[in-house]
Amino acid sequence: MKYKFGIILPIILISYFLILLDNSVVFTSTVQIANSLHMTSQSIAWITNIYALVFGSLLLLGGRLGDLYGRKPVFLTGLTIFTLFSLLVGLAPNGLLIIVMRAFQGIGSAILAPTSLALLLDTYEGKKREKAISFYGVTAGLGASVGLIIGGLVTTFYSWRLGFLINVPLGILLIMLTILFVSKSKTQLHVHLDYIGSILSVLAILSLVNAINGAGHKGLFIGIFIALLIIFLFRELKIDNPIMPMAIFKDKERVSAYIARFFYIGSMFSFFFLVPQVLQKYYGFTPLLSAFGFMPETIPQFLFGMLQSKLSNKYKNENLLLFGTIVTFIGVLMLFGLDLKHGYLISVALPMIIIGIGQGFSFGPLTVSGVANTPKELGGATSSAVNVFHQLGSSILLSVVVTLTAGITNVITAYHYQTFLMAILMLVPLLMAINIKRLHRK
Repeated sequence: MKYKFGIILPIILISYFLILLDNSVVFTSTVQIANSLHMTSQSIAWITNIYALVFGSLLLLGGRLGDLYGRKPVFLTGLTIFTLFSLLVGLAPNGLLIIVMRAFQGIGSAILAPTSLALLLDTYEGKKREKAISFYGVTAGLGASVGLIIGGLVTTFYSWRLGFLINVPLGILLIMLTILFVSKSKTQLHVHLDYIGSILSVLAILSLVNAINGAGHKGLFIGIFIALLIIFLFRELKIDNPIMPMAIFKDKERVSAYIARFFYIGSMFSFFFLVPQVLQKYYGFTPLLSAFGFMPETIPQFLFGMLQSKLSNKYKNENLLLFGTIVTFIGVLMLFGLDLKHGYLISVALPMIIIGIGQGFSFGPLTVSGVANTPKELGGATSSAVNVFHQLGSSILLSVVVTLTAGITNVITAYHYQTFLMAILMLVPLLMAINIKRLHRK
């Protein structure tokens, strides 16, 4: 069955892809940015950290704004902020300005990411919605790996600035298309924004991200996070219009999908972060060559992601999700089991192909289950939850894997333990996929 999605779906997918692309470009550009702007290793880390802090802490608020004030104006606001500050990051003359502009870019992304998914939920229904979410999931999976390649190309052959400036013409085009083709949705102007809950959520996630990425006082920030989280949850249960309605956690399939996403993204983000280092340290790849070294993962992920979106008409979402997590788990086990001495093609490229196939089948169904049975008034809240668990999974679990293996100096030994931990993390989404299958049987 063929579906006509119109112009709305491309607007949503391209806007979401730009956010993901932007983050990956930074990974491959930090050395050139540091040299260009004479930044220290401590200050260069803030280009990534400040973005993660702002983006992660404002996701709940960003999603809820669309529920209250309408998707179109909030989506346009996010697009405008992201596009404007992409331009200013690309033109930044010094380190301080690029850090400040990255913070504002994080605000735009925090509005754009959940609102784009909520807009998709508002626009499409039934099987058409499920197929659109599959494309969204493919985009989520491709953003990181394609971003590494584009970042490597831009940094090597031109300038890191182009990696940010490329967002500007695309952002302007998306703004024009949104004004012309996205219709206005109903607002809930009689309902007031939960300002205290918003502040508590921002401070709580800010404390958590700082505990993960900060330079010191990690124990203190974890304590602050736990205290703020308890206060936040207690308040959200008591008020009529919470920033994070507890109703989004009443559906067992959504909760299972959130947990699965947290651990799946944690394992895969560790894969994206650690494998390029092994390619460079052990096999002597250049940064550009290590980016291209991900092609055995990127190509299957795209091809099988598109296949999964076609198969979603024939096979149930829970079956595709279970298959995808099993295949991904097998690929990670292969990374763990194959000795690096067998060479790149056997030890890395072959497992990458399996992981790419697994990701192609997993990302779409994970997102479908993450927004399953969502009423329209909670579209922004559930979309925020998907993005929050995605963001926190990547930050927290990567930090855990890196911390637990930080004292190991031998490259082969460190890689062995890192891939073992990634396999352990992948067990959780596998169990959650089995649980989602069980729920549908009932």
